[in-house]
Amino acid sequence: MNNYKFDIVHSLSGINAEDWNSLNNGNTVTSYEFLAALEETGNVGDESGWLPAHLIATLNKRLVGSVPLYIKTHSYGEYIFDWAWADAYHRSGLDYYPKLVSAVPFTPTTGPRLLAADLDVKNALANAVLSFTKDNQLSSFHCLYPEEEDLLVWKKSGCLLRKSIQFHWTNQNYENFTQYLSSMKSVKRKKIKQERKRVIDSDVKFRTISGDQACEDDWEFFYDCYQHTYNIRGSNPYLNFDFFLELKNKIGKNTLLIIASQSGQRVAAALNILSNDTILGRYWGAKKYIPGLHFETCYYQTIEYAIEHGYKKFEGGAQGEHKLSRGLEGVETNSAHWLAHPQFSDAVGNFLDREGAAIGEYHENLTTRTPFKTL
Repeated sequence: MNNYKFDIVHSLSGINAEDWNSLNNGNTVTSYEFLAALEETGNVGDESGWLPAHLIATLNKRLVGSVPLYIKTHSYGEYIFDWAWADAYHRSGLDYYPKLVSAVPFTPTTGPRLLAADLDVKNALANAVLSFTKDNQLSSFHCLYPEEEDLLVWKKSGCLLRKSIQFHWTNQNYENFTQYLSSMKSVKRKKIKQERKRVIDSDVKFRTISGDQACEDDWEFFYDCYQHTYNIRGSNPYLNFDFFLELKNKIGKNTLLIIASQSGQRVAAALNILSNDTILGRYWGAKKYIPGLHFETCYYQTIEYAIEHGYKKFEGGAQGEHKLSRGLEGVETNSAHWLAHPQFSDAVGNFLDREGAAIGEYHENLTTRTPFKTL
């Protein structure tokens, strides 16, 4: 058996970027650059409630595995909701926080969480994570949105599994947006055409630009829109402007800005992340209301770009069955959970069995409501 050496690091600054990325399979949001940008701009750290505690595994002083980990003092920015679990702990006189989370902060997208090229290393990493949770008397461990191979490793290690629903668009080798529309039922196709015409008739035009080619003023306008989305809900944005500037400077080619203008005046913007063959829909905002602008900026413009550039998938995120009629279909996503308290673990396990059955029924219901033609 290999003698891996495990360490916890509270910053990526001491890790070689190329070594980290060599284990990452090209995923943008678990790349060294993306995670380090969160740290360097203060979006994670002591005051944020996201304390980096990344696990690294070395063999003969060579990095062979890593897990992005955070010690959490709240459940904000996760998108897999465990507030009820925390409340149950509190009502029983127990502390739910701090807890340990493997996730990309504020980013609900499926991807690698056990960063390693070898399954043996992944199994060792999972066992080391749970040992760290126990040794530090943390209430629980949670892995959010792991890809399938990693999910099976967490299951083998004794974690409870949980399902949730997101809405994703899949490219069926469409030649153009017109062909894509032709695959839909007539009533859905007609609705999308009407929505797009309404935007065109409002004299709205779009500019799609790679983040590294966008000027700082474009990024400032995007951030103003992003802030506005939170402000109108009476809340503050999770991420600061410095983070987005770091993305522009470090991995700008893996970002995509879509900027809408009406009569020459910018009115809305959306930011997508490009990761291998997938487009991750992330943030949007508008400075004024225009009918259909949200759907056009966030969905149709992105789908057109995906078709033109050969991307296989567009992840539109969680929530909002309105995405279904625009061609984004419901898909099951996953998370894994380990709770130290035996009775609470049993209770959560029973809850997840019931919840999982309900999610399965909901997913099946979504498939019957597909906007696409069926044979």
